[in-house]
Amino acid sequence: MFDPIMYLKVFAIGGLVCLIGQILIITTKMTSARILVSFLLLGVALEALGLFQPIKEFAGSGITIPIIGFGASLAHGAIDAGNTMGLLGVFTGGLTATAAGIAAAVLAGYIVGLIFNSKTKK
Repeated sequence: MFDPIMYLKVFAIGGLVCLIGQILIITTKMTSARILVSFLLLGVALEALGLFQPIKEFAGSGITIPIIGFGASLAHGAIDAGNTMGLLGVFTGGLTATAAGIAAAVLAGYIVGLIFNSKTKK
């Protein structure tokens, strides 16, 4: 069912995440990689504190699609596997929970690498 309010919430929260990233790029000397890792760790922290689920219920894919959602998925997988498998689950659960996304990213990167010819920056 088409819910225009949900679309607005997804756009607003996703846009806010992008806006924060852009502000960090413009106003700080942080590299893109550091911002990426910061957002990933923010997702881990939000999941660990139990704050990610309420945000996800409000914002939907506006918060799950950016790297923050990947961090939360890693943390959620580690927490769940840690509760069922113990210490070994803490180390393997995050990768198990995100394996499909990682495999899709590797496959997409490979296909793009086959199509385009990369060159070093001068």
